[in-house]
Amino acid sequence: MTTPPIAGLLRELAPQVLGALVRRYGGFDTCEDAVQEALLAAATQWPVEGIPASPKGWLITTASRRRIELWRADTARQRREETVAALAPPDPDPAPAVDDSLTLLLLCCHPSLTAPSQVALTLRAVGGLTTAEIARAFLVPEATIAQRISRAKQRVKAAGAEFRLPGADRAERFAAVLQVLYLIFTEGHTVSSGAVVNRVELTAEAIRLVRQLRAELPEDGEVAGLLALMLLTEARRPARTRADGALVPLAEQDRRRWDAGAIAEGVELITTSLATTPVGPYQLQAAIAAVHAEAAKAEDTDWPQILTLYDLLRTVAPGPMVTLNRVVAVAMVRGPDLALAELADAERDPVLAKHYRLDAVRAHLLDQRGDREGAREHYLAAARRTLSIPERAYLESRAALLA
Repeated sequence: MTTPPIAGLLRELAPQVLGALVRRYGGFDTCEDAVQEALLAAATQWPVEGIPASPKGWLITTASRRRIELWRADTARQRREETVAALAPPDPDPAPAVDDSLTLLLLCCHPSLTAPSQVALTLRAVGGLTTAEIARAFLVPEATIAQRISRAKQRVKAAGAEFRLPGADRAERFAAVLQVLYLIFTEGHTVSSGAVVNRVELTAEAIRLVRQLRAELPEDGEVAGLLALMLLTEARRPARTRADGALVPLAEQDRRRWDAGAIAEGVELITTSLATTPVGPYQLQAAIAAVHAEAAKAEDTDWPQILTLYDLLRTVAPGPMVTLNRVVAVAMVRGPDLALAELADAERDPVLAKHYRLDAVRAHLLDQRGDREGAREHYLAAARRTLSIPERAYLESRAALLA
C-alpha cells in the first residue's frame, strides 16, 4: 500500500518523468506505458526500501529500461534491437526549454479525442493516477477506463501529434485543457452518481493541476479565474454534508465551517484577475462564487450582483446550467412568478428539459410561491431522475416536509 507522502511524490513526478522520456525517445504511447510501470514499481518498492536519493532519476532510469523492453518486444524488434540497446537513458534531471507538464496537458487534450478520453488520459499521464484509481473516482469498471485510455493513445498516435507546444490551434487547445480540468473538478465536487456527495481525490487533483498550469501562465486571466472558482467552491466542502453524509444546501450551511484560507486566496485571485485581464467565463463564475463566499449569512448574499454576473455569463458563455442558475437568481431578486415564467422558456432547451435539476428548481420556485403540492410533486420528480443517492435523499426529504 503506497503511503500518502509517496503517492503525492509519484503524482508530482509522473509528468516530469513522462516528459523526459517522450522528449528523448518519442512515442507517447510506449513511453506512457513504461512510466506507469515505473510508478507501480516505485509504489511497491519505496515503502519497503525507502525513497531513493534521486526519486526522479530512479523513475526515469526504471521507465527507460522498461521502454526499451517494450520496444524490443515490438514486431520489428529484430531490426531495432541493436539501435535501442545502444540508447542511453536520458539525463535523470533534464532541464527542458519548455515545461513538460504544460506540453503533456496540451497533448492529452488533443482535439481528436472526446472529452471523456481527454479526462482519463490527463488524469493518468499528467495526474499520475493509476487506471484503477481513475475507475474508482468515476465509478466505472477498470476495464472501461483502460480501454478509454488505450483508444485515446491510439488516436493521438494516429493524429501524428508531436510532443511540443502547439502553434496555430494554441488557443483552442488551451481552452480544451481548462475545460478538462473543470470537468474533473466538477465531477469531484458533485458526483453525478453513486452514494457520496463528493470525491476529494478528484477535486484535489484538479486544483493541483490548475496550480501547475498557473505557474506556467501567470498572466492568463482564465487560468486564474478557474483556480479561484475551484478554491472558492472547494472551500464550502466541509459544510456540504452532515455527519450522516446527508446533503446540506448552500442556504443552510454552517458558514463557520468554510475554509477561510481558500476563500481569501480565491477572492484575491479573482479580484486581481478581473481588474487586470480580459473577462472570461471562468472569471465570471469565480466572481459569483466570491459573492456567495463573502456573505457571512445566507440572507446577506448580494443577489442583485449575482444576477448581473449571470447576465454577463449568459452573454459570454450561454449554456443550460447557466440558464438554470440565473433563474434562481431572478427569483431571489424579482420574485418566483417571473422566475417561473423564465423557467418555462428555458424548458424548450431539450438538454435542460431532460435534466433533473429543472424539476428541482421548479419545485424550489413553487415552494417560494406557496404552492406546496406543486413543489412536492416536482421534488419527487427530480428525485426519480437523479443518479446521485445523496441528492435523491435530499430531494425526497424536501418533498416529505411539504406533505
